[in-house]
Amino acid sequence: MKTTLGRRTRILAATTATAGLVLVAGCTSDDNGGGGTKTAAGGVELVKAGQLTTCTHLPYPPFQSEIDGKVQGFDVSLVDLVAKDLGVKQAIVDQPFENFKTGGSLNAGQCDLAAAGMTITEERKKNVDFSDPYFEATQAVLADRKSGISSFADLKGKKVGAQAQTTGEDYAKSKGLDPVSFESSDAVLNGLRTGQVQAVVIDYPVVQGWLKDKANADAFEVAEQINTGEQYGFTVKKGNDKLREAINKAIKDAKADGTYKKLYEQWIGPYDESAASASAS
Repeated sequence: MKTTLGRRTRILAATTATAGLVLVAGCTSDDNGGGGTKTAAGGVELVKAGQLTTCTHLPYPPFQSEIDGKVQGFDVSLVDLVAKDLGVKQAIVDQPFENFKTGGSLNAGQCDLAAAGMTITEERKKNVDFSDPYFEATQAVLADRKSGISSFADLKGKKVGAQAQTTGEDYAKSKGLDPVSFESSDAVLNGLRTGQVQAVVIDYPVVQGWLKDKANADAFEVAEQINTGEQYGFTVKKGNDKLREAINKAIKDAKADGTYKKLYEQWIGPYDESAASASAS
């Protein structure tokens, strides 16, 4: 996703895990969030007192997107569990993906962690520390039903789209394609709808969300699912072991007590047990 200079950063403050998040006007700042201690349960140091600040890039359904004025999704719900364990509320900062993928936002104290359906890669590990994997992801080729595309191999010579700065885009390029880059998942879908591209390569859970809309299901079809061995993780500033351990504990507890399965079915779809089998990488 492109870095947009001068873009106003939006802060979204959590209400409850079930009600989601509500939009709050304002910009990021370096204050203490109204005073009080920045040390949460377990000795976790926070950038703002009383809140766990999460950087993300909207929209990216079903992991995080604005629904009825609230930011909700699978990632949001999981991080709410971390915040609850720490005795604080979650607040979300929406900004370009590049800002936190490179660790810039974390290093600058703009957020405590990043949650954006982010694939764990060796390159990204150079800049940030990842939590244990919390989701097994695959890529998908979603094509216009009239395009004649029935597999990834059929993409050669076709107009193909992908979300910028993502592993879907990287995969397409690694196979010799020159995809059209779109800043957000919404822009990817719009490119497909308007005929700018005939097919897209993007994370399968995102496609699952799109196909819940009958209009999309009537117009597009999954030509192929590609198992690239990807796993999603949350990221923290390098060396922030206490917060990383708190995140890992919340993920582990959610898988053990059935909360993970419940959230998976709510946001992703029919439960895939392999999604909960991810181990630390």
